[in-house]
Amino acid sequence: MRILGIDPGSRAMGYGIVEMEKSVLVPIVHGILRPPTGLDLGSRLASLQEGLLKILKEYQPGAASVERAFVAMNPKTALVLGHARGVALASIAAQGIPLAEYSPTQVKAAVVGSGRAEKKEVQSMVQLLLKLDKLPGEDAADALAAAICHAHGSKLAGMRTGRSRGRHSGGASGLVVRRMR
Repeated sequence: MRILGIDPGSRAMGYGIVEMEKSVLVPIVHGILRPPTGLDLGSRLASLQEGLLKILKEYQPGAASVERAFVAMNPKTALVLGHARGVALASIAAQGIPLAEYSPTQVKAAVVGSGRAEKKEVQSMVQLLLKLDKLPGEDAADALAAAICHAHGSKLAGMRTGRSRGRHSGGASGLVVRRMR
């Protein structure tokens, strides 16, 4: 199953797609959607939606994971972030893709092992887990981390319901990461 992770933002929206087949994670694509500078908020959101819809149609993920807003931020920043999250949620829903939302703490804990991890730690662990040639940008790393978090949750849910088969290697989650060809 392909899982899309989204790190929402109105000026930079990170995205990352991993493929999970049995216990193996393969990185498919990652990057950052950046609207042209100088646009008003509505135009930035429209640009993000257009880019995200292209990604959804091209890669056709079977599930999506969006990071929830961090609540202890400036109210104006939280409102703008909420608009960007709304674009992501609506775009995903319009394609009929099942959606999960995770807090930044849950995402960090799933990838690094600590919900208080720094951005650089998340970047490094995502690079290591997915065997990427270079360190992904912060927003792309956060999006890949959201996808990995969902893969961990899906795998654990399968184990709890008895849908998982075979031996588990690759850590507590039972996930094995393989490099994309």
